Amino acid sequence: MKKILFAASECVPFMKTGGLADVVGALPKEFDKNEWDVRVVMPNYKGIPDKFRNEFHYVTHYYMGTGPYVPSAHVGIMEYEYNGITYYFIDNLDYFGGEKPYSDTRWDVEKFIFFCKAALSILPVVDFKPDLIHCHDWQTGFIPVYLKTEFAANPFFWGIKSIMTIHNLRFQGIWDMQTIKGLSGLPDYLFTPDKLEYNGDANMLKGGIVYADYVTTVSNTYAEEIQTDYYGEGLNGLLRARHQSLFGIVNGIDYSLYDPKTDKSIYANYTLKSYKNGKAANKAALQKELGLEVDPDKYLIGLISRLTDQKGLDLIQYAMDRIVDENTQLVVIGTGEQKYEDMFRYYAHRYPDNVSANILYSDDLAHKLYAAADAFLMPSLFEPCGLTQIIALHYGTVPIVRETGGLKDTVEPLNEFDDTGDGFSFTNYNGEDLINTVNYSKYIFFEQKEHWANMVKRGMKKDLSWSVSKKRYEELYNTLIGR
Repeated sequence: MKKILFAASECVPFMKTGGLADVVGALPKEFDKNEWDVRVVMPNYKGIPDKFRNEFHYVTHYYMGTGPYVPSAHVGIMEYEYNGITYYFIDNLDYFGGEKPYSDTRWDVEKFIFFCKAALSILPVVDFKPDLIHCHDWQTGFIPVYLKTEFAANPFFWGIKSIMTIHNLRFQGIWDMQTIKGLSGLPDYLFTPDKLEYNGDANMLKGGIVYADYVTTVSNTYAEEIQTDYYGEGLNGLLRARHQSLFGIVNGIDYSLYDPKTDKSIYANYTLKSYKNGKAANKAALQKELGLEVDPDKYLIGLISRLTDQKGLDLIQYAMDRIVDENTQLVVIGTGEQKYEDMFRYYAHRYPDNVSANILYSDDLAHKLYAAADAFLMPSLFEPCGLTQIIALHYGTVPIVRETGGLKDTVEPLNEFDDTGDGFSFTNYNGEDLINTVNYSKYIFFEQKEHWANMVKRGMKKDLSWSVSKKRYEELYNTLIGR
C-alpha cells in the first residue's frame, strides 16, 4: 500500500476560500483505495461547520516549540473519516480560532509555520508514515524544508519524499528574515539567496520550491509562463533552474458536486440530450429571481470571480458599456476590491434590467448561474488553472477567455470552418480585443445557432473530471517513491 499525505490550509467541505480547497477535497477521493492510502492534514479552524466538528475524534495533544519566538505551542490532533478518506486536523485555538483561514500576512506566516512543523510532528503519534507528502501552496512551503533539515535526524522521517504544488504563484508567504528565523527555528545557513532568502526577506513558498523533490502547478501553460519574467513573480530564475522537476497538471472538477444532471442547487436538471429546454428553464428562473427582464432571447453572460485585478476586471470596466446592450445581460457573483464591487453596483443601478451585481459569495447562486448562463467571461491577466471555465463547459455554458495559463489549456477556440472548438479566446491583454471577442460570440449566438449548439455539445461531452489528472499524479508519485 502506497501512502500519501496531502497538506493544505483549506479543503472542501470543511473550509473553502478558493479553488485550492476544491482540489484538496476532490483529488484524494480519486485514487484506488486498494493501492493508495491517501490522507489529508489541515488546520482545525473554528469556522469549520459544526456538523463536521462535532464528529471529530480527539486523538491526543502535546506541546511543541517552533522557534525561539514560540518556545511552546499546543498541538491538538483531531481525526475524522469522510467519504472514505482520513482527515487529521491540527488544533490550536490561538492560531486557528478564527472563522476564516487567513488574516494579515504577519499572523498568517506565524500560524502556517506552526502548521508545517505540527503536520510533520503528528505523524509518528498517529502512526502514519507517508511515502510522500503532497504540499499545496505557500502555507505548506516549510514542510519540505523541515523534512530535509530539523526532522532529517529522526529515522521515522527517512525516505519521505515531497511534492510542492503551486496554485497561485502571486501568494508566497514573505516576511522579514529575523522574524521568520525566530518563528521557525530554522538554522541561519538556510537564509541565503539560493534557499529561503528573497530580496532581503524570507519566503515560505521559495523554501518549498527549493526543497521539494518535485514541483507541480495546475496547468501546462502556467508551468511555462512562471519561468518568464512577466509571470514569474520574482521566482522565475529558481523555477527555470528546477524546470526538469517542474510539471503542469491541469485541475479537474468533481462530478459529484458539479453535474447538471444531478445538481440539487439548480432550478431544472438536464443532460446533453435535454440541455436546450433545461438551460432555458434555468435562465428564465434566474432572470426572475434576480429581477432582470425575463426574456429567453437575451444573451446571458455570467461572471463568478474574486473581484481583483488578476481577473481582468479593468478590461471589463473599459468595455462594460459596449458589452451590455439591449440584447445582453450580465450576472456577476463575487467579492473583492472595493473599486470593482462599486463598479458592478453602479452598472446594476444604471441598467437594472440587464445587469445583476451580487456582491457576495454564494455557492448555491453560483450553481444556478452555471446552469442559466449562455456564456461565461474570464478575461484574466493570469490564471494558473481556473475552475470556473471547466465547470461552465460541463453545464453547456460557453467560456469567453483570455489565452493564459489553464484557460488556454482547457478552452479550445471556435473554428467556424472546421466546426471545432468549445469557446472563444483572445491573446492580447486589452479592452478592444475583449470587446471584439464578446461581439464575435454574440454574432455566433444570434446568427449561427447551429455552430453555437455544436459548441455547447462539445463542451458538455469533454471529460473534465479528475480521472485524467489523477493518472498524471499517480505517475509522478510512482516515479518518486520508486514503486
